[in-house]
Order: sequence, then structure tokens, then C-alpha cells
Amino acid sequence: MPCTEPDKLFARGLRALNNGDSLSALAYFEKAFQLENNPTFCSYFAFCLAKERGQYNNAVSLCKGAMEMEPNNSIHYLNLGRIYMLLGNKPEAMLVFRQGLGHGNSPQITAELDRLGARKPPVLPFLKRTNPLNKYLGIILKRVGLR
Repeated sequence: MPCTEPDKLFARGLRALNNGDSLSALAYFEKAFQLENNPTFCSYFAFCLAKERGQYNNAVSLCKGAMEMEPNNSIHYLNLGRIYMLLGNKPEAMLVFRQGLGHGNSPQITAELDRLGARKPPVLPFLKRTNPLNKYLGIILKRVGLR
């Protein structure tokens, strides 16, 4: 199967993104997506759009559209989770990352979840995590090194 122009642009975009150059990656992904309406191109374009231009609402809708076209592709969950992280919405990002793991083992999603870390159980499990007693006991125990 011959490699098409959109595929070449996408490959260049992935190399740029992996090298930390998301601005160049945005240009490559945008051009590839314009030439071919591919869900993977759309997903990566959405992430770079959020990162470089701050167009979060547009990026989320593009990524969710890609997920509707390919619901079992964990890459879309990875990119949507990253967009939520850019928005500062860690709980939603973690939820999306975990959903992505349900659609296939992705080392990138696993790395993102490891980077975010896991929360410890509440100090008093019979109370909600948001209860002030749980919150402040957890802070105090952490400061004295018992947690």
C-alpha cells in the first residue's frame, strides 16, 4: 500500500510532537486532517490545537467526534485526557485515561496515569473524602510523615 501525502504529513507531525515541537506538529496534523478526514489525524490535531492555540472547546468536540468514529481506539482517549489535563481538569482526565485502557493496553496512557499518581484512601474511610476531618487529618499526617 503506497504512503499517501496525508500519511506522510501525519508521520512528520508525530515526529515533531515526540520531539516536543507541538507547534510544528499542529501545522502537520492540520494539513493532514484537511486532506483526509481520518479520526486519528483529527484526534492529534485536536490535542495540538488545545496546546498551542488554547481552543479547548473546539479541541474537546473534535476529539469526541474522533471517538465516535473509532470508539475502540485508545489514542483518542489519550489525546482527550491530555486536553483535559491542559484544562486543569485532572479528575475528568483520569476517567478518560482509564476508559482508554479498557479499549486496549496503551503504554502512553499508563505513563500518563503513573505521572498523575494515585490518591490514598481517606484517613477515616467511614467519612467522605471531602469531609473536613478527613481532609485536615490527611494533611497533618502527611506533614509529620505518617502518611
